[in-house]
Amino acid sequence: MEQLCLNKDGVLERDVALKAVWGNDNYFTGRSMDVYITKIRKYLKGDPSIEIQNIHGEGYKLLF
Repeated sequence: MEQLCLNKDGVLERDVALKAVWGNDNYFTGRSMDVYITKIRKYLKGDPSIEIQNIHGEGYKLLF
């Protein structure tokens, strides 16, 4: 979550996030990040002013 906040309104590149959080960007850590992003979205769904967008082929974007 910290990486998303540090890149507020900018794109957090997927490979950068994977290396920062899990130390590498292989298939298994990629799936772990997908699960983690899903859990964050569920946690934040009560506040419609916060959104995590997937940016196809790049990464994620936190909007609030």
